[in-house]
Amino acid sequence: MLRILVTNDDGYRSDGIRVLAEALKAVGAVTIVAPVDEKSAIGHALTLRHPLRLESVSDHIYCVDGTPTDCVNIAITQVFKGLPDFVVSGINKGYNLGDDVTYSGTVSGALEGALLGVPSIAVSLRSTRGAYDFSYAAHAAAQLADAMAKRPLPVRTFLNINVPKGVPKGYRVTVQAKRNHVTSVAERHDPKGRAYYWIEEGQNEWEPHDRSDYQAVRDGYVSVTPLQPDLTAHDALTKVEELTFESTFAR
Repeated sequence: MLRILVTNDDGYRSDGIRVLAEALKAVGAVTIVAPVDEKSAIGHALTLRHPLRLESVSDHIYCVDGTPTDCVNIAITQVFKGLPDFVVSGINKGYNLGDDVTYSGTVSGALEGALLGVPSIAVSLRSTRGAYDFSYAAHAAAQLADAMAKRPLPVRTFLNINVPKGVPKGYRVTVQAKRNHVTSVAERHDPKGRAYYWIEEGQNEWEPHDRSDYQAVRDGYVSVTPLQPDLTAHDALTKVEELTFESTFAR
């Protein structure tokens, strides 16, 4: 039976991770190892400055006082005692589209799995003001995990899944959207007059692209984007070679 590690960035108490784990039981044996509390927008952070604690919450559910990346590493070395067959991260409350994957703790959980050579999936659901229905996102993750088990992707490739609200129209294989992002930093003052700051989202205009993840979820489809850890700008290699050939070191 396949061994599946489930993690997230919303914490082990999140309803999303419980629904996801339940759906994945149709694919394999599921173990949850997730943060004690919310670690949203923490990216691919790894804790190196203080020790981490692993606690058993209940049968096959553990929590770690660290990041999603920490959870994957602690799970592999201390719980599984080896590599699992899958890492699935989610279900996040809110999309992780386009450039936002660089901030996402949810995506980073799957990224860490991919770096370690484990087939991995990140799954996110559109944010809503009311109650969340995680069922379609969990079903999509389970379906794709089962498909990947039968037809593996290239090594170090993982999937970023984003699911619209309601019943999806189907699946679309997508690329990352791009947007003109301008960060807004609000300055406020405490009772002693000292400044403090809130980082907020500012301008967010998505560039039109028929195959983007953003367009897919807008059209009501589950967006499935294959990602990889390699950040090399391959198209720029020749240009950079020209720059370095023109540079010299003074003696």
